[in-house]
Amino acid sequence: MNELKTCVLIPVYNHPYSITAVVEQMRTLQLPILLVDDGSDSRCAAVLDQLSSQNCHLLRLPCNRGKGAAVRAGLEEAGRLGFTHALQIDADGQHAREDLPAFIQQLAITPQALVIGYPRYDQSVSPIRFYGRYATHIWVWINTLSLDIRDSMCGARLYPVAAINQLLAKTPCGNRMAFDTEILVRWHWAGGTIANLPVRVHYPLDGVSHFQLWRDNALISTMHARLFFGMLVRLPWLLHQRFKRSAA
Repeated sequence: MNELKTCVLIPVYNHPYSITAVVEQMRTLQLPILLVDDGSDSRCAAVLDQLSSQNCHLLRLPCNRGKGAAVRAGLEEAGRLGFTHALQIDADGQHAREDLPAFIQQLAITPQALVIGYPRYDQSVSPIRFYGRYATHIWVWINTLSLDIRDSMCGARLYPVAAINQLLAKTPCGNRMAFDTEILVRWHWAGGTIANLPVRVHYPLDGVSHFQLWRDNALISTMHARLFFGMLVRLPWLLHQRFKRSAA
């Protein structure tokens, strides 16, 4: 295999108060940092410009297109820059930096895997946020006929850049919050390797959430329905793969 080159990928939309601290934490990993400005306002854009002058790559999208679109654009840019892997984290500082080196270490074991974080919450998580995730968890387990994906909503994950870009080039995924879940299900359907690692989560440094209740819940519900019918089409193959793993 060619030399592995990993960057930190951070999609950013109006997190002017947390992003500098997040970048400083990520610098301790001694990895290049790629910031994707998803149409932030002038205040956040100015902060990102300052960070880009301090040895960060900056990709600026002309308008806000959603987290999924920002991640997809960032993965394409990571490939263009020659990176083999991209460690995605959220811009609000919710992921514990101390748990991220394990994601990089996993490359020595499964360099072809998509490494997914599953959260270990502290007291900052609300009951609605904690238990509400299980609606998505259950649909993911149904649509993959497995428990291979422990949590499809955590924003800490390590993508193999070339393979994920090839998948995204030929399969639809939503532009907004539904992207995180859909790309994992489609990766699983494509036979991609998955590794799950714990990451401590604290909500958040600046209290900014861009989840829009009606719009994003509607998009997520549509995504689950689309994946369910996709699962039905793939059902014979998924059952075959499940029985094959059970017999191994």
